[in-house]
Amino acid sequence: MFSSSRPDTGLFVSFEGPEGAGKSTQIAHLIRRLDGLNLSHTVTREPGGTPLGSRVREVLLDPELTIDPLPEFLLYSASRAQLVANVIRPALGRGEVVVCDRYADSSLAYQGFGRGLDAELLRDITAAATGGLWPHLTVLLDLDPQLGLERAARRGQPDRLERADLAFHQRLRQGFLELADADPERFLVLDATLDEAELEQRIWEAVRSRLPVPKS
Repeated sequence: MFSSSRPDTGLFVSFEGPEGAGKSTQIAHLIRRLDGLNLSHTVTREPGGTPLGSRVREVLLDPELTIDPLPEFLLYSASRAQLVANVIRPALGRGEVVVCDRYADSSLAYQGFGRGLDAELLRDITAAATGGLWPHLTVLLDLDPQLGLERAARRGQPDRLERADLAFHQRLRQGFLELADADPERFLVLDATLDEAELEQRIWEAVRSRLPVPKS
């Protein structure tokens, strides 16, 4: 694993997983928990979260476009660099809980394991884009790719990534699991087919145990 750092203040939580894993649902549950305790938080997503990121998201998910693996990764990295500088680091500096729907692990899985780009190249550029910033906790909702794509298809017209073949999605699932194995203290790996309420509780327990202790 390449050199990384965790923020000294706040709590940074990312959610990862294949298409259709239920990240949005569990993020919504977590936000309700934080609201219930009046904990200040920022919710964001990748790509997105900034005006630049929103424009990049439109390009990256456009089903009419064909994008080669390297420029695809570089677009994600540009969006991520802006998000870290303008949203994530400032929120953490204020002591907030930052909840991010996907982060750099997605690029390592999608463009690394999925697209076959060189892992060292991805790590170097990711480190430059993020300043070595990694979450305190990454929730990985693991799901069989076939089931995930079937779930995603029910949402409507598939985006460019959802249209990739099953073999691609199988590779990225394996990538996520290997990333989790390499950093077990950061990752919480959960079976996305578990009962929604059980998933919510397990995620909340992991988040609660990492909440920063208020300074007296």
